[in-house]
Amino acid sequence: MEDSIFVGGDGADYGTSQNMLLRYANRHGLIAGATGTGKTVTLQILAEGFSAAGVPVFMSDVKGDLSGLALPGDPMGKLHGPFTSRAKTIGFDDYTYNAFPVAFWDMFGEQGHPVRTTVAEMGPLLLSRLLELTEAQEGILNIAFRLADEQGMALLDLKDLQAFLVWIGENRAEISLLYGNIAVASVGAIQRRLMVLENQGGTHFFGEPALELADLMRCDEDGRGIVNIMAADRLMNSQRLYATFLLWLLSELFETLPEVGNPPKPKLVFFFDEAHLLFNDAPKALVDKVEQVARLIRSKGVGVYFITQNPGDVPDTILGQLGNRVQHALRAFTGRDQQELRRAAMTYRSNPAFDTETAIREVGTGEAVTSLLEDKGIPGIVERTLIRPPSSKLGPITQDQRDMLIRTSALYGKYETPLDRDSAYEALKRVAEEAAREAEEAAAAEAQAKEEERAFKAARRYQPNTPAKRTSSARARQPETLGEALGAAVMKELKGTTGRRIVRGLMGGLFRGR
Repeated sequence: MEDSIFVGGDGADYGTSQNMLLRYANRHGLIAGATGTGKTVTLQILAEGFSAAGVPVFMSDVKGDLSGLALPGDPMGKLHGPFTSRAKTIGFDDYTYNAFPVAFWDMFGEQGHPVRTTVAEMGPLLLSRLLELTEAQEGILNIAFRLADEQGMALLDLKDLQAFLVWIGENRAEISLLYGNIAVASVGAIQRRLMVLENQGGTHFFGEPALELADLMRCDEDGRGIVNIMAADRLMNSQRLYATFLLWLLSELFETLPEVGNPPKPKLVFFFDEAHLLFNDAPKALVDKVEQVARLIRSKGVGVYFITQNPGDVPDTILGQLGNRVQHALRAFTGRDQQELRRAAMTYRSNPAFDTETAIREVGTGEAVTSLLEDKGIPGIVERTLIRPPSSKLGPITQDQRDMLIRTSALYGKYETPLDRDSAYEALKRVAEEAAREAEEAAAAEAQAKEEERAFKAARRYQPNTPAKRTSSARARQPETLGEALGAAVMKELKGTTGRRIVRGLMGGLFRGR
């Protein structure tokens, strides 16, 4: 079927095909199962099917195995025999080995094109989730984003946000009158969280050039969708950063793409591996955001597929929106495992030919229990399915092969060199330098005035009939308005020694050592 993706065979002899209809592929899906039961192969064959149908794919490569999509399978390899046998068993008569167009991405810029976004594009909600902020600290972060927008100061990278938070701390008395109390301790706590994020590699993620979503939605010259593979093996050491990045990407797609209704095939398919990381200890506001995106993004032509060990890792409100399901084996060793197994079985449309709960427990490696959407979007009856073998290489490619593919990519050079254009950090630095310069000039003028006064007094001792020196008209004139009075008081403080210490210590200290 040209308008579908062949997933595998079902029935007692695995002879009946199981196909995912492309017109319903944007209604999301789930790939679940215990470790070692074949989730990675299922992920790989779905990516192959979407690419062949002209649908771009984005997927995270947690274990480093998915890079094999870039090369054809090995007809001389040890898996050739079992794969050929499985293809024959399920009626996959045109089984061949093929490579697929791949683009590699890496937040750290080591195993693919660098992936970046700006602090402003991330927004306060996701950034608060990433930094694990309290409600009060999140409130201060919201104030920072609003003030930066009002002041026309771009928040692009972490040093922009750090500098702006210092500015807020210095001016907290005035800002608190408008936006509520701003505690120094809360500002300091946010700064410490930012330092931890910086140490975990966050500086690589925040900055420019920022990722353009159009670069994830490309096809090659043959019309095959590009498979975008995000290296996530190192990123998994910062699990919160990983989850926040993927949620940011979903949110950007949701807010950027136009409505397309029900297209004949998706515009992009998004595979979210280790999906439980998104929901672990997530606040309700964040879960609500994921639910909203999952519910509405399908009308933008984007399909989202969650990959996790247990369906229970996904909240019920989101699980109910996942129409296409591939359930690999679940092992019920404990009472809780048995409850999760029973719960997973209840979410399928039952098949009178077998017990779903028993089938989920007994299916072997490379086999699954599947339910794919049929005509009118109705969930199909659950079937035992032998997953078809992949056409591309199973397992990772070598580093030399990866480097060659990166250098020959059409995107090579677009993201490799970071940019550091004028933004909040530079603007505040100019303010600090200007304040320091004015303080220096005021100090010099004050010193000169004192020297002239000493010289004048010394001269009077030898000219006793000389009338006293009159004060300047500016000094003698009383301020006419309250504003002039406040301005005169501020200038007096800035010209004094205390004023110079404040400017140098607070504003100048912000930029020392950078």
